Amino acid sequence: MSKRVAVVLSGSGRADGSEIHESVSLLIHLARLGVGYQCFAPDAPQAEVVNHATGKSVSGQTRNMMVEAARIARGDIKPLASLNPLEFGGLAFPGGFGAAKNLCDFGTKGSDCTVQPDVERVIKAFHAAKKPIALCCIAPVLAARVLGTRAGGPGCKVTIGTDSATAEAIATMGSSNIAKGVTEAFVDESNMLITTPAYMEAAATPWQVYEGIGRMIEGFERLVK
Repeated sequence: MSKRVAVVLSGSGRADGSEIHESVSLLIHLARLGVGYQCFAPDAPQAEVVNHATGKSVSGQTRNMMVEAARIARGDIKPLASLNPLEFGGLAFPGGFGAAKNLCDFGTKGSDCTVQPDVERVIKAFHAAKKPIALCCIAPVLAARVLGTRAGGPGCKVTIGTDSATAEAIATMGSSNIAKGVTEAFVDESNMLITTPAYMEAAATPWQVYEGIGRMIEGFERLVK
């Protein structure tokens, strides 16, 4: 495996961390195409802990993003602060509400969100180096915020599917949403961004999510040096 990319996780579980179907699909498709990867996550507490059986927030508990994400990475994970963009040919983000709660606060602040400093650092560094960045589900809002014209960036094009409220927030941040279906992916050639809606399409099946992420990773792999 000569190509090697960094994968950024945000915990484990759709409601408060990385979406597991999306994360595993992304890792499988990277392996299918012969792309090596290293998983990273912020070594910091999650914004909240959710009981996934009830969907309710659990008070009085804290969980560490990196410790929880290690479940998905089979223990092979490093703190996001240690990610050196010079060592990888691309950057990938699965979705899940952790992307909107832990990696930024889009989940509570929408277009006025702030992106976690190391997340912002690596997105800017990979973008400046013209290395590809893949993001799925809600994670494209990270690129929309960091690279949007409102933040002084060039503006970018992503897809989170057809959710009008999220698309409007992306536009407010100075970027654009391109409506795509769950099995489709969109490539912003000028910004080296590859995105797919995944579970932003609520009726999506695991197989459809797997297919869409496969198309995203195929486009991503072609751009990884």
